[in-house]
Amino acid sequence: MTPRPLIAAACVLALAGCGREDSEAPTAPGAAAPPPAAVAPEQTASVPAESAQEAPAQPPAANLDNILAGDWRDPANVARDIWRHPRETLAFFGVTADQQVLEVAPGRGWYTEILAPYLRAQGRYVGAISDPAAAPDERTRDYFTQQNAALRAKLAARPDVYGEPELREIDPGRPDFGAPGSFDTVLTFRNVHNWLAAGQAEAMFKGFYEALKPGGVLGVVEHRAAGDVPPGDKSGYVGQDQVIGLAKAAGFALEASSEINANPADTKDHEAGVWSLPPALRLGDKDREKYLGIGESDRMTLRFRKPAAASASQ
Repeated sequence: MTPRPLIAAACVLALAGCGREDSEAPTAPGAAAPPPAAVAPEQTASVPAESAQEAPAQPPAANLDNILAGDWRDPANVARDIWRHPRETLAFFGVTADQQVLEVAPGRGWYTEILAPYLRAQGRYVGAISDPAAAPDERTRDYFTQQNAALRAKLAARPDVYGEPELREIDPGRPDFGAPGSFDTVLTFRNVHNWLAAGQAEAMFKGFYEALKPGGVLGVVEHRAAGDVPPGDKSGYVGQDQVIGLAKAAGFALEASSEINANPADTKDHEAGVWSLPPALRLGDKDREKYLGIGESDRMTLRFRKPAAASASQ
């Protein structure tokens, strides 16, 4: 068993990196854009159509193009759409405006700016944020306190856009996302490495499974290592097979993978791990142009499904 101080240290290191990236400066205007993403063969058949002819009519505020162009979005976040591909990513996960959606560890709200208004009229958005009281040390507790306050302030500043979305505090070591079978979709973006570092990944994936309705979707985006990473790895990357293994162990079936968020220019061998790259640029001016040229990290995009016949508490 890993000593508690080591777990705490790993958690702090991870949180000090990727958990903060949503508040960092965006990619500089001169940074190279990513090459066109290759689409996995299975994606074409499984992504729901978004045309007015094939989807139920939605009020203008629930139109995803209108949401992405919304004046409430932080310009620094908008500048990163070229790396995160929110329209294509949400389509791949099958997110529609009438769903019950849980976003796990939304950070300072990069995707919350999109999901909360998109779901406001016909669906429901719940953000699962870390309870500071469950943090292993004072530094981590302060970090979560500040991050949660920033997200609440963002939502409170524009009730006309966000309505009253729910933020639910959880203990990542023993997550309780609410009544079993409550959600159509669970989403998490660039968080698995934090849970692995803190020894919480298995509990979190089990919690995702319990929170979803039978037939529901788990969508995961994560920094992709070249292969499996060893225990204690501090690069911020995770092996794709490792993430798939965590999901399958919790009961999920891998339905499809996509290269929507791939970046072949990312060599994954950087001095400060994934945080060498934008938006963090942790090394400051050292090799800055090199990292701006690479852009944001290479990311796996995985769609899992809870078997339709499964019980919520399997």
